[in-house]
Amino acid sequence: MTTAPLSTVTLGDEFARTLPEMALPWQADVAAAPELLVLNEALAAEFGLDPGWLRGPEGVRLLVGNLVPEGAAPVAQAYAGHQFGGYSPRLGDGRALLLGELVHADGLPRDLHLKGSGRTPFSRGGDGLAAVGPMLREYVVSEAMHALGIPTTRSLAVVATGTPVHREGPLPGAVLARVASSHLRVGSFQYAAATGDVDLLRRLADHAIARHHPDAGAAERRHLALFEAVVADQAALVARWMLVGFVHGVMNTDNMTISGETIDYGPCAFMEAFDPATVYSSIDHQGRYAYGNQPAMAEWNLARLAEAMLPLFADDQERAVELAVQALGEFRRQYNDAWTAGMRAKLGLPDSLDPAETAPLVDDLLVLLRDNHVDHTSFHRRLAAAARGDAEPARGLVLDLAGIDGWLDRWRALEPDAEAMDRVNPVYVPRNHLVEEALAAATGGDLEPFRRLLDAVGAPFDERPGLDRYAEPAPRDFGSTYQTFCGT
Repeated sequence: MTTAPLSTVTLGDEFARTLPEMALPWQADVAAAPELLVLNEALAAEFGLDPGWLRGPEGVRLLVGNLVPEGAAPVAQAYAGHQFGGYSPRLGDGRALLLGELVHADGLPRDLHLKGSGRTPFSRGGDGLAAVGPMLREYVVSEAMHALGIPTTRSLAVVATGTPVHREGPLPGAVLARVASSHLRVGSFQYAAATGDVDLLRRLADHAIARHHPDAGAAERRHLALFEAVVADQAALVARWMLVGFVHGVMNTDNMTISGETIDYGPCAFMEAFDPATVYSSIDHQGRYAYGNQPAMAEWNLARLAEAMLPLFADDQERAVELAVQALGEFRRQYNDAWTAGMRAKLGLPDSLDPAETAPLVDDLLVLLRDNHVDHTSFHRRLAAAARGDAEPARGLVLDLAGIDGWLDRWRALEPDAEAMDRVNPVYVPRNHLVEEALAAATGGDLEPFRRLLDAVGAPFDERPGLDRYAEPAPRDFGSTYQTFCGT
C-alpha cells in the first residue's frame, strides 16, 4: 500500500468558495496531546487515505484539524434553525469545522468535518469542545446505521485531545472526524432566506442541486424539483428509522440534511420495548421528538424548508405557496408507502398482497407489541423462527398468549418468507445498556468493550456465536427511565 503524506491529501473548498457569506474561516484549537482512539480503516481506504499514515503523527494532527494540506480552507458553517419549535436565526458550527471536501472512490465529493474542535464565533457561550463518550457514541451509532443500510454521515476517527472537558465534572476531551455527502441542512436555507439575499438563497439551492440532486437541474422549475427530491429522501429516511426503532432525539431543522442522510447523533437511542411515546433525550421534556412523532416532525421541518425556499419557486407569492403545499403534500404518501413496504419485508410478506389484507395485520401487531411491552428488535428477529415452524421464541415475548396466537395464525396463513425476514430484521443494534457500558469503559481508558460492540453492530443481520448478550434487551436493573444527553 502506498503511503499518503500530507502533501498528497487534497481538500477542496467548494462550499467556502461558492457560499462565502455562510463560511467563516477558522482554525481548530490545538490539541494538547492528541491520541487516536479509533480509526475507520475501511472508510479511510475509500478516500485513498493510508490507515498507517493516519495513525502516525501527521495523520492524527490532520484528524484534529491541527495540520491541514496546503490550499485547504477550514470554515465554520453558518446556519439557522428551529430548536424544539423555537426559531434561532444564528446557530452555526459552534464546536465544529468543515476542513474541506475529499473525493470518494465513486468520484463524488464528501465533507471532512470535525466535531469538538473548539470554540468558534457561533459558540454562543459554549466551550466548543466534546468529551470522549459522546464522540464515541456518534461513531458506534452512525456506523451501526450504515451497516443497517440507513443513509447517514460516517465516522472516520475519534481522537482524544489531552484536554479535559468540564461538564458535570472533568471528562477527557475528544474530536470526531466524520464524513458526509455534505452538511447542508434545512437550517442552511433558513439562514440564507433570513438574510433577504435571494441571490444567496439561489446559489445555495444550485449548490445543493449540483451536490445532491443533479436531476433536478434539468427540471423546468429546478428549485421546486430540489424541494421535491428532499421531501422524497426524508420520507424514505424516516421510514427506515421507524422500521429499526431508531429515535433521533433532537430533530431540529438544523439537524435535517438536504442529502437525506442522518446527522448529529446526540441524545439518540434504539427503542427497546415498543411504544410510540418512547423518549430518551434528557432535554425533550414534552416528547416533541418521541419515536412515534418522528414522521410528523420531519414533515414540519420540511414545511420550514418550503417557507425558506418560497422566493425560488415562483415570482408570485401565492403561486409559490401553492406549489410548495402541493409538493409537501406528497410526504405522507411517500412515507406511508416506504413504511408499509418496510413492514411487509419485516414480516416476510410479498408486496403483491392486497394492502387491505395486510394493513389490519400490521396494526394489530403494533397494538400487541405496545400493550405487552415487547422488545422491538428481538421480536421481529425471532418471528422468522415462527415462519419456520417454531413460534415459541417470538411468542414467549408476549404476555397476551391468546392475542399473539391468534395473530400468528393469521400471519402464517400468508406464508411468510423466513429467509427474507432474516435479511431485514437485525440481530444486533446498539443496545442502550451496552453503549453506556462501552462509553464508561472508554472514558476510563478501556476501549475493548467499545471495540466488541462495534464489531457486533457492524454486521447486524448475521447471527454469530459468542455474541448472545449483544442481542438481548437491557436487564431489569438498567432502569426504565434511561436518558441520553447531547454532550454539549
